[in-house]
Amino acid sequence: MAIGDIIVGIDIGTSKVNVVVGEVNNFNQVEFIATSECKCFGMKKSKITDEEEVIAAISKAISEVEDVANLKIHSAYVTIPGKYITIVQNSILKEAKDKYAGISTKDVISAIMQVKDIDIPEDKVLIDIVASEFSLDNGRIIDDPVGSLSSTFTVKGQVILADKAYVKQLTNVFKKANIEIDGIVSNVLAERQLILDKNELKDNIMILDIGASNTDIGVFEGETFVYNNTIPLGGDNITSDIAYVFNISEEEADRLKKQYGLALKSFIDNDTDIILNTYKGEERTKTIKSSQLIEVIEARVEEIFSLVNKNISNEGIKSNINNVILTGQGITNINKSDVAGKITLNIPVKISTGRLISTIKPNFRSSYALVKYIASRPYAKTVSSSIDAKTEGNFLKTVMERIKEFFYS
Repeated sequence: MAIGDIIVGIDIGTSKVNVVVGEVNNFNQVEFIATSECKCFGMKKSKITDEEEVIAAISKAISEVEDVANLKIHSAYVTIPGKYITIVQNSILKEAKDKYAGISTKDVISAIMQVKDIDIPEDKVLIDIVASEFSLDNGRIIDDPVGSLSSTFTVKGQVILADKAYVKQLTNVFKKANIEIDGIVSNVLAERQLILDKNELKDNIMILDIGASNTDIGVFEGETFVYNNTIPLGGDNITSDIAYVFNISEEEADRLKKQYGLALKSFIDNDTDIILNTYKGEERTKTIKSSQLIEVIEARVEEIFSLVNKNISNEGIKSNINNVILTGQGITNINKSDVAGKITLNIPVKISTGRLISTIKPNFRSSYALVKYIASRPYAKTVSSSIDAKTEGNFLKTVMERIKEFFYS
């Protein structure tokens, strides 16, 4: 990244569109200069179900952040749910152009770009290249090979593909909102540095990001991105269950979930009475036990973890996972959810304690993480979004052209 680069990150969630604008300062750190959010109900189960709703929300959120930052935004980076992602592992053995001068930046850039030279299925499109490991001709693994005296080096990387149909729809939506897409990044890949502690970054980890209506699964073996998927269940399903079972409003159901949130009935200390204020039955009021409420919560939490367990078992990757890191607004306010996860998955589970996660408002976590991820791209000459100072104009770049700029210097 270059000093002065301004990066715009947009996350389209189930209920909101969030925008974060960051600028690279003189210390090569990202300063966040503006944020905005706009309600949006055009996404359901990770699908764009109402394009006009999403377009309107993007336009409004961008307009608000432009006013705050006094900028005109023409392009942005965007997150993508794991269900649309396919990861292909590839490695390249590269000969240094001048072994006596050491491995050059151009050598590394050329090797990374060769990682993407795979057969891409017709229904997929390349959205990202992640270089996860470099090794020298003596077998030594190194974070940055530039300057090393080695005649050859190997780069191990992941080619991130996305469903072409979804990318096309996403691109059209943003085009109608007068925003070009700089790049598309997996949610959990962007959030990894935010969610994990330093020691967890080297471990075989599964990130479970349980949001309002989706659970994103991300599996990493050290620095290697192994698997990504989305299960269409989240915290809103728990709220809906409570509302349905006890015949009350969604608003009261959500309040009760937050007030009495517990993932396992066996941990109840005091089985208190709960008066239902919005009960829709013939009686004017109804009283239930807290154990009845928690039983409903427990059933849905168990189902979410069971579906995750089935998914990673079917993929044959469960045995390699050492720890599970739990995050997301849909689950972290439910006590003992980590214990419930461990029981179902039979893998140690803990709530995320990432150093940065507690300093960020939950609503902006995904878009914040996206900006940080883009800013940390290695060997990039510029990662800046297309910005100017409130003037008319349009900077047209295709997704593939922007991806190349991640690496070429």
